[in-house]
Amino acid sequence: MPPIQWAIADNHAASAMFGPGDEHLTVIEHALAVKLTARGNIIAISGTDDAQAKTQEVLDLLAEWAMAGQPVRRETVDAAVYAVVDGTQRQFRHLLTETVYTTTSGKAIRPKTIGQQIYVEAVRHHTLVFGIGPAGTGKTYLAMAMAVQALKAHEVERIILTRPAVEAGENLGFLPGALEDKVDPYLRPLYDALFEFLGTEAVEKYRERGHIEIAPLAYMRGRSLNSSFIILDEAQNATYEQMKMFLTRLGYGSRMVVTGDETQVDLPRGVRSGLSEAARILAHVTGVKSIWLDQRDVVRHPLVAEIIAAYRRYEGDKGADRDESHTP
Repeated sequence: MPPIQWAIADNHAASAMFGPGDEHLTVIEHALAVKLTARGNIIAISGTDDAQAKTQEVLDLLAEWAMAGQPVRRETVDAAVYAVVDGTQRQFRHLLTETVYTTTSGKAIRPKTIGQQIYVEAVRHHTLVFGIGPAGTGKTYLAMAMAVQALKAHEVERIILTRPAVEAGENLGFLPGALEDKVDPYLRPLYDALFEFLGTEAVEKYRERGHIEIAPLAYMRGRSLNSSFIILDEAQNATYEQMKMFLTRLGYGSRMVVTGDETQVDLPRGVRSGLSEAARILAHVTGVKSIWLDQRDVVRHPLVAEIIAAYRRYEGDKGADRDESHTP
């Protein structure tokens, strides 16, 4: 196919889009099997009709991003390519405007990847959402930001945050202090996020008035949780029976988010995790949505995504070796 041309008028936006030494264009070339030749603010695109069309869409998305004053990084280019290939351009554009919550210090909490944007939209429009993915993908952080926003907007009367205290086990009784002191270390990450969103004094006031409750999963048994935003964190450490118990606590006017990482199960050997099974069992139930995040959605240090990918390759190879060793 003959080359087609794409152009942008803004010099500053063009420079941001192309990247140092046109490295962003190289990323697009490799991802979409095209040849890009930049002359000033004009790019000649060589490739198949389909590849040329996709490349134009990627460049259009990046131009909107750059013209909005957003920094164009390698992960931005990857996300734009991912959006065009997967048909999620709308979610990419929403990343420019989406703000889940603004903290007391003025920090805007917003999704940073397309996967996170899809996750936020799922929580907004479904009663029960499973957010499953590796560490650093913002599963719990974004859910808690949405819970705080819902509480402050009087959409719910309280926030309930819970985790399985799996690591405690039989050792719980040997820890010093009252029961609340013993389980506090397992719930500390939830407190830390709340303090960031609301401030320490506000969190304590909300807790005193019963508007925020943080408790181990075992405390959910026998309750009906109405008018609440409920988050079960580290759900991979909930057993099949615990998960069933928890999900059936959902009451009128409530929303529920279940987050976890299937690769970090701390349950004793032979005890099955209830997380992935619950997502499969409820896959076709109206009002329920499961979102799987991956290393593309990791927003911690870039090395974290590489670590996750390396471990997945290693564990996949070990699984293949085990399968071969059992082949008759």
